[in-house]
Amino acid sequence: AGKGKGPGPKPLSLDRTKGSEILFGLAPCWLALAQARRALFRLFLKQSRGPGRPLRAEFALQAAARGLPVLHVPGRELDALSRGRPHQGVCLEASPLPFRSLRNAEEPRLGHGDSGSRQLLWLALEHIQDPMNLGALLRSAYFLGVDRVVASLSNSCPLTPIVSKASAGAMEVFDVYGTDDLQGFLKAKSAEGWEVVGTISRPRDVEDVPVISCSEFRWDRPVVVVIGSEGEGLSPQSQRQCQRMLAIPPGRALHPGIDSLNVSVAAGILLHSICSQKQRHGD
Repeated sequence: AGKGKGPGPKPLSLDRTKGSEILFGLAPCWLALAQARRALFRLFLKQSRGPGRPLRAEFALQAAARGLPVLHVPGRELDALSRGRPHQGVCLEASPLPFRSLRNAEEPRLGHGDSGSRQLLWLALEHIQDPMNLGALLRSAYFLGVDRVVASLSNSCPLTPIVSKASAGAMEVFDVYGTDDLQGFLKAKSAEGWEVVGTISRPRDVEDVPVISCSEFRWDRPVVVVIGSEGEGLSPQSQRQCQRMLAIPPGRALHPGIDSLNVSVAAGILLHSICSQKQRHGD
């Protein structure tokens, strides 16, 4: 009868609700629990008397208030659930978070009274494939006050638990929209009076679109900042929809092999350069 059983405790059954995924880490799990934008199935907490115990007790209370089953499991079970990623003693089984549809988005009205002068800032992402970069982009965009993020659906990373962890949970509270026609979206925003600005790491890569330093940019109307993929940058089709391109001037003569910034770091610098003008012009 005991054939095949080892001396240790029986491993946790990893049978999951169909279509669910495992969120891991304090911020993603806490914010997913608080926001209730996902269907929630089970909360897994590490069994221990360590320093995180009061916080995990608070998680258990929040889960109980929502009628969510709580399982207290050994750390190695959480390691298995998070596939070895840093879970900080908490995992949450939940439904995936899809991109929101632009078709259902409420559009801010421009040109009526003082709403026309409001400083709106949207971030458009083309073909961001690395979940760590996407998470960092969302974290910076949320922190710096970007109003909306729109991502191309093709050749892009979905909103996975890794993205949520890299975003420090910002993905759980921020609306992230998806479009299968990024160029059409940019063209429509231009027609509505928005300024569409692209971003580049090397000025020589661009033809027919003026390039300025991010420090020269003046934010005097609603703007969409378009960020390109890690390897290729903005596609030529998206570049053609931009009225200007923003560049970050380097602080030294660069070695040919190290002549650009990580995409999420570059986006953070550019967004801060724009957002720092908010106080100057008023809202």
